[in-house]
Amino acid sequence: MKILLMGHPNVGKSVFFNRLTGANVTESNYPGTTVDFTKGYMKIGGEDAELIDVPGTFSLDPKDKAEEVAVAMLHENKDVKVICVIDASKIERGVYLALEILEEGYPMVIALNMWDAAVDKNIRIDINNLQRILGVTVVPTVAISGEGIKELTLRLKEAKPVEIDDIIKNTGGLT
Repeated sequence: MKILLMGHPNVGKSVFFNRLTGANVTESNYPGTTVDFTKGYMKIGGEDAELIDVPGTFSLDPKDKAEEVAVAMLHENKDVKVICVIDASKIERGVYLALEILEEGYPMVIALNMWDAAVDKNIRIDINNLQRILGVTVVPTVAISGEGIKELTLRLKEAKPVEIDDIIKNTGGLT
């Protein structure tokens, strides 16, 4: 199994990578530090899995080199599962990228990372309703403390492609 960690810059993908693989990678907010991707390995239910920390991207319409690399890695790996890491305190920004990835037919689970920050800001997210609308597994996480990481890995097996028409139906027809 191959898994891509995707999301905006600075949502905690590298922290996830370190927690899931035990590897040591440089975590930095400086431009260009994640243009190169990082690979590692982990076990999921006794099965070996390759995990790739993809450079941050805001959309699948790349605007810079890091985003070009992220989009190319997605398109070059048609047989992957995606963990889409979203900042729970800025969920509307991340859902757009998740929808783009789903529209391309990739099986995905969503990690609503920085859940603690969302709670501190009194942001309320109905996880069950979000899962129902998107048709994918959504797990609240705090990567820095490890909260939700085990549940996320256990639920990776639930990742499946979703039809955008089904998402539209799940919203009651709103577009």
